[in-house]
Amino acid sequence: MDGCVYANKSKVAILLGSALLDETKDKVVIDFGCGEGIEAIEIAQRGARRVIGVDMRENVLERARARAQAAGVADRCEFTRHAAERADIILSLDAFEHFEDPPAILQIMNDLLKPGGLVVASFGPTWYHPYGGHLFSVFPWAHLIFTEKALIRWRSDIRNDGATRFGEVEGGLNQMTIKRFTRLAKSSPFRIEKLEAVPIGRLRRLHNRLTREFFTSIVRCTLRKPLDSGT
Repeated sequence: MDGCVYANKSKVAILLGSALLDETKDKVVIDFGCGEGIEAIEIAQRGARRVIGVDMRENVLERARARAQAAGVADRCEFTRHAAERADIILSLDAFEHFEDPPAILQIMNDLLKPGGLVVASFGPTWYHPYGGHLFSVFPWAHLIFTEKALIRWRSDIRNDGATRFGEVEGGLNQMTIKRFTRLAKSSPFRIEKLEAVPIGRLRRLHNRLTREFFTSIVRCTLRKPLDSGT
């Protein structure tokens, strides 16, 4: 949860496979929800023609720009709140559980992709994971035991930013489940090429279609925009 597993390692390779880094070579890539730009910069260093990092938080975009400058790839990396250029690949890591309006995000991704382009995403923990409430999961499944009102009240003692709902906290929390994401993907403009619920390692033997909402670590998916798409 704190990201230490990725220290001195490639988060893209761990979550989505090293082959994806090879696939981004000479491509235009959008990192949707780029944060401080670590993955976008890595993709540029691995040979992408152009990488556009998109995030709604200007403070992290500023840090991403500084990182790109220090890494010597500022000429191939742009960090912005709104991308205008169409991409071959859209990458999304640890973001779909935070988007305020996921169906709208999928439509935006569709509009930003060239025909035949890919959305490659990994996200989690999803809502029914033991720690799917993120900050609100003070112990496993606490976010399912206590009401939203009670948890927001508890949070106000440590972060007084005026949030009154899960979706209003910093970064947002949309209570995304595997079932909901599957339904959204199927109703989106994309064709699903892969949708995988990766089990929590120690609970792998208990992981099946009936238990996967509770025992899935992350969701990985590949969505393709049809070649005959008119947009």
